[in-house]
Amino acid sequence: MGGMSALKDRLRTDLTAAMKAREELRASTLRMALTAITNAEVAGKSAKELSDAEVVDVLSSEAKRRREAATAFDEGDRPERAERERAEAGVLADYLPTPLTDEEVAAIVADAVVEAGAEGQGMKAMGRVMGLVAPRTKGRADGGVVAAEVKRQLA
Repeated sequence: MGGMSALKDRLRTDLTAAMKAREELRASTLRMALTAITNAEVAGKSAKELSDAEVVDVLSSEAKRRREAATAFDEGDRPERAERERAEAGVLADYLPTPLTDEEVAAIVADAVVEAGAEGQGMKAMGRVMGLVAPRTKGRADGGVVAAEVKRQLA
């Protein structure tokens, strides 16, 4: 791995800018994201620098955590907390690849079904198709949405 993650550098630079501009939400969200990245770097047997792809994985799971928390706060009738979680997810979205549309996910799944030779094989081909689809949609589509589309096309 070639040294520092460019994405991590960008997060640090943007954090400094947000602090100078007194953008509290942005600064606290970026600080939290950098902490999550550091935690991921020191997890496991030996500390390591994360690649940009690994940083995207960390940011994706942090954004997902925010969306789930927002839903929970909505259900708990705490709209101001839900709004904050959504705002934090929005800040993180700036650093993530553009999410795939439902049409794009359907097209990727359709290609994978053909590639895997899985037409007409039903659910027993699910693992093979998911194996092809997962790397193409990683960080750009929710796994549950992808799995549902694979099931739909194999059914």
